[in-house]
Amino acid sequence: MKSGEINIGFIGAGNMANALIKGLIESNIYSPEQLAASDNDKKKLGDVSDKFGIRCYNSNKELIRECRVIVLSVKPQAIRDVLKEIKNEVSDGHLIISIAAGIPVKMVLSVIGQDIPIIRVMPNTPALIQKGMSVLAAGGTATPYHMDIARKIFDAIGKTMVLDEKMMDAVTALSGSGPGYIFRIMESFVEAGEKLGFDRDTALLLVAQTFLGASHLADESGLHLSQLREMVTSPGGTTAAGLAILEKKGISEIIEAALKAARDRSIELGKK
Repeated sequence: MKSGEINIGFIGAGNMANALIKGLIESNIYSPEQLAASDNDKKKLGDVSDKFGIRCYNSNKELIRECRVIVLSVKPQAIRDVLKEIKNEVSDGHLIISIAAGIPVKMVLSVIGQDIPIIRVMPNTPALIQKGMSVLAAGGTATPYHMDIARKIFDAIGKTMVLDEKMMDAVTALSGSGPGYIFRIMESFVEAGEKLGFDRDTALLLVAQTFLGASHLADESGLHLSQLREMVTSPGGTTAAGLAILEKKGISEIIEAALKAARDRSIELGKK
């Protein structure tokens, strides 16, 4: 697989595929002519073609024949059927990248029926604005060269990290599902703000900017989270009063339980 010959095909033209395609084109890593997509949903295909000008196929098999890098961007429940459909078209000259949550490399290889290069990836939804976190794990006959290709793709939508596949269920719980927990917490902040007397739009702006600013400060300051917390927590002050309630209600235990439940569910999905 030579770099000049790399075309990327997305099986599934949903939100994450759109995010990746947008990132690759806007960062000038790949041109629209090097990208393609297939999907059973003709409307999704039409939309992705109109937005990005990439090639679209109604047939997954045809996509496999035309592209050397294949991104499986379908729901975990659908991946087995998709793999059965394409397995006779896949060769060791392909690189398969799977972003299906909870689906282990060994399952993909068992359905394909041959040892091929495969990279398992857990991205998250901030990829939609190129602020995602993607964790990659190599499998099959994947080499450092294949990993470089995959990292180049996912670097276009945020930050990347390489870990052993045994950590992927935990990654799914923490960063994959993480935005869902954050949004729910933000909803609670907005609802509480309304009860304090703010209208909904004002509360939402205050909450969204506070979370955004805190996130950037954590990322860019170089300080430990505990140090950042202490910076805003004066003894006997307002922040200390609020934090005391969070600790009393068991915030650490709640979050730990949520992550364990998500990790366990990821493990269950991988066994089905």
